Amino acid sequence: MSFKTITPTALRTIMKKNVEEYALIDVREHGVHSEGHPYFAVPLPLSKLELRANALLPRKSAPIYILDQGPELPLGERAAEKLQELGFSNLFLVEGGVVGWHDAGYELFSGVNVPSKAFGEFVEETYGTPHINAADLAARRDAGEKIFVLDSRPFPEFHRMSIPGGVDMPGAELVHRVYETVGDEETQIVVNCAGRTRSIIGAQSLINAGVKNPIAALKDGTMGWHLAGLDLAHREDKIAPSPGEQALARSQQSAKEVAARFGVKRIDQAAFRSLQLNTEERSFYLLDVRSEEEFLAGHIPGARHAPGGQLVQATDEYVGIRNSRIVLIDDDAVRGVMTASWLIQMDWPDVYVYTATDADMAESGPAPISEITKAPVLSALELDAVLASGEAVAVIDLASSLEYRSGHVPGANWTIRARLAEDHIFIPAVGLIVLTSPDGDLAHLAAPEVERLRPQTIVRVLDGGTNAWASASLAMESGETNLLSRTDDVWYKPYDTNDPEAIRRRMQEYLDWEVGLVQQIERDGLARFRKF
Repeated sequence: MSFKTITPTALRTIMKKNVEEYALIDVREHGVHSEGHPYFAVPLPLSKLELRANALLPRKSAPIYILDQGPELPLGERAAEKLQELGFSNLFLVEGGVVGWHDAGYELFSGVNVPSKAFGEFVEETYGTPHINAADLAARRDAGEKIFVLDSRPFPEFHRMSIPGGVDMPGAELVHRVYETVGDEETQIVVNCAGRTRSIIGAQSLINAGVKNPIAALKDGTMGWHLAGLDLAHREDKIAPSPGEQALARSQQSAKEVAARFGVKRIDQAAFRSLQLNTEERSFYLLDVRSEEEFLAGHIPGARHAPGGQLVQATDEYVGIRNSRIVLIDDDAVRGVMTASWLIQMDWPDVYVYTATDADMAESGPAPISEITKAPVLSALELDAVLASGEAVAVIDLASSLEYRSGHVPGANWTIRARLAEDHIFIPAVGLIVLTSPDGDLAHLAAPEVERLRPQTIVRVLDGGTNAWASASLAMESGETNLLSRTDDVWYKPYDTNDPEAIRRRMQEYLDWEVGLVQQIERDGLARFRKF
């Protein structure tokens, strides 16, 4: 099957004009993507394409440019075939892939969430966001000064490690909850994250909202705290309270002023319904920026959860099509406005905020996932019995390498779905292959592929995946025990290792990388951040 192609030069011309909608998707593994990719390339690994494509690329007639490593494009061609099967109609392979892009003289960016991380550095440089380093913060607290440390990360990150005494108040929740948490206008407020971006954006959000307290970003976040030789707290659970009536009124007034300054477009129900009906010619993202608990309790049908702070921090994980239409949902006229103000500064041209009513929130639970064809299954207890019997069976785990390392079925082999054709030769000759993944969905997608590779072998999927195995209180194994593929499927955070020296080195490298993005985007010339 042949597909249309586009040269790197022609693609860059489209990206430079930045007028029409387009998506540049990188179908390599996420860890490979982090080694080098064009600006605005969105990671959509072939291994998980069917699970993520519809949410990331909601309009199937939008131009989609598919990026592989190059110069040959085996992953790109397979991705194009899958996207075509899913109904996408305007597909192009980027000639030469990443290699071709580099050979044409264009910039490659390492790391992940590059546009968002570069934007954070732009904000600090443009607005002079105040900061405080770890040693000075520790000294001032030791001297008895009253300081509120507000952690702008989602709770799981905060719970894993945090600044001692910190309070969890993720991203868009800062302006929403600050007046309830900090009762005066004199106390110093310090906003932190793991590194730099969310600290800077969080602190500047409070400043933009007119909060009168002295405000600063913690320079380099928890990484800077660790590199300063200070002890981090672990498994903390202090969450900022939701605002009462008076505090919410203050937050709403602050958000109203922010909306006026940055040109945030708020829409009523009639305008919202009109936008919902006009999705044939414009890509449309309906993103609920409230907390996960609120989203699960009730949301607008068709909305997807994108907590405001994370949407700004990692826009490419939620919105795959450039120049698309984005509607942000909140219920307080605060969190949507604050999030929109940042997306506008990131040069997203068509952002709206709709403040929903209780009647609008007609759906509950998680957003529906893409429908997948189910393969024959084996229950956790049945698999346990088969393993105990000594029968020749191979368990293949398709989780991320981090998830596999954390815990898997004893004896399970780990591989990457997109590499099954190459790596299945390392699976011994057995009569039964059982596939698993955390919830089983990825295993179901891979089952027909394994059947084609091993036509004489019975293939089954662990019902409910490895989560079901763990829920049955069956034994788990941890570590990188049986690897069939290279572990380059994910971008490893600096602390995703047990080597203390490696952690320190990787933290410093990461922080240097973030700071260096400003000069790199100037060389590249594709970023168009807006100054207010």
